[in-house]
Amino acid sequence: MVVIDALLQVSYVALDIFKWMLIISIILGWLIHFGVVNAYQPFVQTVGRFLHAVTEPALKPIRRFIPTMGGMDISPIVLFLLIMFLQRLIINILYNVG
Repeated sequence: MVVIDALLQVSYVALDIFKWMLIISIILGWLIHFGVVNAYQPFVQTVGRFLHAVTEPALKPIRRFIPTMGGMDISPIVLFLLIMFLQRLIINILYNVG
């Protein structure tokens, strides 16, 4: 039981970290799109490539089912809500078991 609790807690934290990476990826995309940040700077490219490599595998299946709406990609919002649902599920499991 202790191992399951630990795995659930680690999963919750991992989902939280992923959620923050998704938020940073969205903000970086906006900053690049509006010309606030130079996309050709090596640091920005490195961070952008890393965030894309981390978040894109989770976003790609969502984009297959939900097309862009008026030129706006809402797949990050759907993924964010899914992560929040999973975190809430983990909390409920931990609360009911413990």
